[in-house]
Amino acid sequence: MARLQLTLESRLSSLTELAERLEQFAEDHGWSTKLLFQTQLALEEIACNVINHGYREEGHKFEIVVDSSSAVVTIEVIDSARPFNPLTESRQADVETVLSERQVGGLGVILVKELSDEVKYRRKNGKNHLTFVKRRTP
Repeated sequence: MARLQLTLESRLSSLTELAERLEQFAEDHGWSTKLLFQTQLALEEIACNVINHGYREEGHKFEIVVDSSSAVVTIEVIDSARPFNPLTESRQADVETVLSERQVGGLGVILVKELSDEVKYRRKNGKNHLTFVKRRTP
């Protein structure tokens, strides 16, 4: 099992470092282009939510741990922002109304669920732990 562990600042510019490090890790461990794209999209959505909604300001840090085996990729995002379970507490996205008339927000959790094979949340030691799993297909 290979591991990538990052500690990032709570600012949007950290997403560049995240993308670069994840791309290199994926290349080093034989990820398909599709696996990288889907993982990166879900991870950036989660990281943006931590930065914009969890902390709401710079000056904080959060962690990302990526474990990659031949069968699965498991990603855990750990932050010390206020307790928040996006799987149960996120506003339900309105997918019926015409796009131009919808309120902003709520689609990120749906996106992460659709791109993942499994998504879990837990609060441990005063921190949010959001984990998502992607199965690797040949």
